Amino acid sequence: MTASPDKLIFLPGASGNTQFWRPVAERLAHPAQQVHIGWPGFGDTPPVAGVIGMSDLVARVLAEIDRPTALVAQSMGGIVAVLAALERPELITHLVLTVTSGGVDMSALGAQDWRPDFAAANSTLPSWFLDDRTDLTSRLVELRMPVLLLWGDADPISPVRVGQYLAQLLPRAQLHVFPGADHNLGFTHADEAARLIERHLASE
Repeated sequence: MTASPDKLIFLPGASGNTQFWRPVAERLAHPAQQVHIGWPGFGDTPPVAGVIGMSDLVARVLAEIDRPTALVAQSMGGIVAVLAALERPELITHLVLTVTSGGVDMSALGAQDWRPDFAAANSTLPSWFLDDRTDLTSRLVELRMPVLLLWGDADPISPVRVGQYLAQLLPRAQLHVFPGADHNLGFTHADEAARLIERHLASE
């Protein structure tokens, strides 16, 4: 039986926008404490010496997981969420992954390589994350908690095929596709996303 989370941790993508999940968070009636995490050196979060890789971001999330917790993550944050859940499976009650690679190779699944344009448009961001090629394909079967996958069918960065692949690999995953939504669906479709997340957090 899955516990109800006492804490909800919201993880943004590579934009590091700590406001990204606010519209969803504000619509949730779930009583769990809400925490919005930023990435040092991304968005409005100042750089921190020693944060030089994905494992350092995971460590920041793990430091917040001190009770039954659900992770709600977008894009790059989804890789961090999966890594954190693999580290602390006994405390992660639910996962919500949106438009992420989730640690699988997306190149064979029709994904557009977003890195060159993103790097050009965000020259101040740390470059290490552009080189990250974390592959967790073989480990996703270890995640036994309920997982909600939210995808848009108009997202070239993480196409629906990626969500479908993750749904096959994760033992307890449910995929919901938003017609016409793109990589920002967590923000642009906050009403429906919040409704789905609310129901997911109540699932056993």
